[in-house]
Formats: sequence, structure tokens, C-alpha cells
Amino acid sequence: QVRLVESGGGLVQAGGSLRLSCAASGSIISSNVMGWYRQAPGKQRELVAIITSGLSTNYADSVKGRFTISRDGAQNTVYLQMNSLKPEDTAVYYCNLKLPFLGYWGQGTQVTVSS
Repeated sequence: QVRLVESGGGLVQAGGSLRLSCAASGSIISSNVMGWYRQAPGKQRELVAIITSGLSTNYADSVKGRFTISRDGAQNTVYLQMNSLKPEDTAVYYCNLKLPFLGYWGQGTQVTVSS
């Protein structure tokens, strides 16, 4: 069984920074995609950023230039460095792991950006 454990959320003022971490454990093959999604109240869950095991990345337009996704392949850990945070970044952030035929979600971590 695969388990994802997130950490690093919290409350920050606009313009501030936060770093999210997600550690995956269990039966994980080397070819995978890890990423972050977020869901604000009353809105659908949306992609924030993803990174492949080959270190290719993709970002939502709304976070390009402000957020950076990275990973430690040896430990199946993914990070999201969030800079220049805006109130509209407020959401529950979920870690995601995609394997060829399965996907897994973390429990979510709250990020709140005050104006």
C-alpha cells in the first residue's frame, strides 16, 4: 500500500513564502509522476504543478514564476516552494502520486494567505 504524508502548510501574509513537503512510502515503482493540486472552498480541485521521475515539470499558469516543484527521487519526496503568495492561493493543497495504473492522494494541508 502506498502512503503520502504532507507537511508545511500554514498561515502566511501576502508576499510571503511557504514550502510544502510530501513523502511517499510503500510499493512505488521508479517511473512515476508526483505533483500538487489544490482546492479552494466552492471550487474544483486544480493542478498546481507536477514533476516526473525524469524531472520534467509542468505548472499552472497562475503559479508560474512563483512556485517551484522539486523532488528527491531516492526518497520519493516532492516539495513545493511557494513564493510571492497571494490571497487567491488560499486552498487545501493535496499531494498526488501517479503510477501507470493507479493514483494516490495525500490527506491535504491547508495554506491560508492573508491580505
